[in-house]
Amino acid sequence: MSLKETKKLATNRYQLEITVDGEKFREAIKEAYKKNGKKISVPGFRKGKAPLHMIETLYGTEVFFEDAFNLLYNDLVDDAITESGLKVIQDKMDFELVSISKEDGVDFKVSVTTYPEIKLKKYKGLKAEKVKASVSAAEVNDELKSLAERNARMISVEDRAAKKGDTVVIDFEGFTDGKPFEGGKAEGHSLELGSGQFIPGFEDQIIGKNIGDEFDINVTFPKEYGAEELAGKPAVFKIKLHEIKIRELPAIDDEFAKDVSEFDTLKDFKADIKKKALERKEQAAESALENDLVNQIVDGIEGEIPEAMYETRLDGAVNDFAYRLQSQGMDFETYLKFSGGTIEDFRKTMRPQAEMQVKYRLALEKIVELEKITATDEEVEAEFKKIADSYHIDVEQAKKSLPAEEIAKDVAVGKAIDFVKANAVVTEVEEKKAEEKTAPKKAPAKKTAAKAETAKKAPAKKSATAAKKPAAKKTATKKTTTKSAAKK
Repeated sequence: MSLKETKKLATNRYQLEITVDGEKFREAIKEAYKKNGKKISVPGFRKGKAPLHMIETLYGTEVFFEDAFNLLYNDLVDDAITESGLKVIQDKMDFELVSISKEDGVDFKVSVTTYPEIKLKKYKGLKAEKVKASVSAAEVNDELKSLAERNARMISVEDRAAKKGDTVVIDFEGFTDGKPFEGGKAEGHSLELGSGQFIPGFEDQIIGKNIGDEFDINVTFPKEYGAEELAGKPAVFKIKLHEIKIRELPAIDDEFAKDVSEFDTLKDFKADIKKKALERKEQAAESALENDLVNQIVDGIEGEIPEAMYETRLDGAVNDFAYRLQSQGMDFETYLKFSGGTIEDFRKTMRPQAEMQVKYRLALEKIVELEKITATDEEVEAEFKKIADSYHIDVEQAKKSLPAEEIAKDVAVGKAIDFVKANAVVTEVEEKKAEEKTAPKKAPAKKTAAKAETAKKAPAKKSATAAKKPAAKKTATKKTTTKSAAKK
């Protein structure tokens, strides 16, 4: 094999002309004959028993050219790339056959895309702020309250009427024009009053009623309601109230600590909550600092980055997302149907992130090159162990699956981040100051509120299937018997 010529076609695009002599090509033809000759029938010979020269005489000298060339192609290209010294990225290779013969061998050209030559404006002495992590007693108490909420139990109340915030157990059946409608009946249904789970006016008319009461509720379906046969129509629901329940929170004391944690006292449990919360905040502050510094470096990148690098990263992002969906029992095509989008739309939304990831990696790899950062054998071994532990496999199995040189590159990139941080001017700021800097202005807050209001109205746009549940929200709610039509 010989790399005959390396020719630059454009920025990050090169053409390699590669030759293989006749002797090597003839050896490949013999190998192709051994693999595929048995499939060829020649008169006077049993199938697969005809000698090579007889097959060539009958079908032409070039009968095994394609198979022979395919046997050589990958090694030829890999060797040529190595000889050229080019750092080639995964991308489509344009192929051009110059000549091919049994006597002279093969001459062909491939066009490849190379890693970009980039420059960094600045990566030492960058300025950034880092939030000084702290955890207040109020934050610890908030987490305890949240835990208590999750561990609350429902208890029945019998000595008063239902009020907002209570959960009631009811039977109901809905009527329009004096006739029951499909999906308008349920028995033993639990409903939290004030949750907005049912159509407007329904829950309010239960407030003040007592256990055992039977009464009517008069409501009107929204005009924009998804089920056309119910939209804008008045309805009467006949109700029977069976039970009133309230959520009882556990006392936050030593017994609570024993129930929900490994600690025997509330004091020790609170100390552990504070410690873990502080660790999370410190990790978040460190990540925010790293992102700030690397973003500054990325903003200063000079050089033309091949489109193929972005497309490859996008392919990886789509595949990762599809894999996560699959692990949740949904395929990517079904997701696109539900979301109402296309693969092109999805790739557009992922594009900015993919571009940033490519630039992020290129910038750090450039620092590795400039500062001659390397990974030690011990660091590579430790990384393999970390990977093996995270995937619950043996270290040796991880080594078989992942090339050590790629792991070494990843370790070096991580050390480049540490280098940037070590050479940056970092100012610690209090958490409140950082929050004030990042606090949204009033206008975006109004937009968010508007979106929330729109979301409340969204259930009116129901599918034909959802329309059979005249008053239900899109979100699923547990029902004891039949489907409910009293929900939004």
